[in-house]
Amino acid sequence: MAKNTKNIDALIIGAGPCGLFQVFELGLLGIHSVLIDSLPNIGGQCSELYPDKPIYDIPGIPVCSGQELVDNLMEQIKPFNPDIFIGEEVISVKKTGDTYLVKTSLDQTFNTKTIFIAGGVGSFQPKKIKLKDIEKFDGQWLHYKVNDKSDFLNKDIIILGGGDSALDWAIEFSSNTELLGSKGSVTLIHRRNEWRGAIASVNKVKELENNQKIKIIENAILRGYEVNAKKLKNITLSIDGNEEIINGNQLIVFFGLSPKLGPIAEWGLEISKKSIDVNTETYETNLSGIFAIGDIANYPGKKKLILSGFHESALAAFAAKAIIEPGKKVHLQYTTTSPKLQQRLGISTK
Repeated sequence: MAKNTKNIDALIIGAGPCGLFQVFELGLLGIHSVLIDSLPNIGGQCSELYPDKPIYDIPGIPVCSGQELVDNLMEQIKPFNPDIFIGEEVISVKKTGDTYLVKTSLDQTFNTKTIFIAGGVGSFQPKKIKLKDIEKFDGQWLHYKVNDKSDFLNKDIIILGGGDSALDWAIEFSSNTELLGSKGSVTLIHRRNEWRGAIASVNKVKELENNQKIKIIENAILRGYEVNAKKLKNITLSIDGNEEIINGNQLIVFFGLSPKLGPIAEWGLEISKKSIDVNTETYETNLSGIFAIGDIANYPGKKKLILSGFHESALAAFAAKAIIEPGKKVHLQYTTTSPKLQQRLGISTK
């Protein structure tokens, strides 16, 4: 074992909503967590892909943005003070007796009793445009996500894609007069005439088109682009075999994600269609002490919802407690009445 190996009870891979809530559930049971994520920021897909997108199906919260949900979860886990490492990937996991030796891309090693894989769809990257030299404009006028909406004020925005993200942002920009400003415009381009997003969103963009607030182009393939002083001037489309020039100065691309399990695929886990098979009584994988929750977990009837991941993390925490402290009976307690849980949460019981 490496000299600087840290002995821990629980290692969580993935700092999205489910990984963050796993910290909370373990903390309630008195288990300290180490949290690792390959992305440079906390929040997983919520923060990377739709920080401003409204979420309506979190119990007890009528509506919140993806980033607000992450911020609230971070506030909720503060009493448990987890060790958090971002921009770091777990590259190997090896069984050593009753524990696992874990190595990371930044040469850290952990000897842990339990592992929780909460990596969403795994390590993911947006599908990118394949045109000559276009990658050098990434982050300038070419975007694969929206970090700050105000950056697009008064811009002529071209959005490529036919799924929910493309539709949502097309609606957001074209229906928000303050955001679009007096000089801005929105063009939504899809390579087919059948949309992959929600029917309500498709109907909404059609309504916006009828009201002349957005231009929609279907059956179009991107063939080229023209820049002037490194700024986007226009793009070239092929529409039913004919070329058409579309003017614009900001290009936002939503072609979807390429999910990759990465090193996880080599750990000996049972995997079905890039998801990890689990036992729904404990959310443990075929390897004792390794659990999977959230979108990456697979079982009959699985629904890829954040609220499902929260449920999975609770059951996984109780199962892990039995591994970390074998032979010790774990009693179900409630935060409303348990002095022990309230003490762990930093709540005064006087």
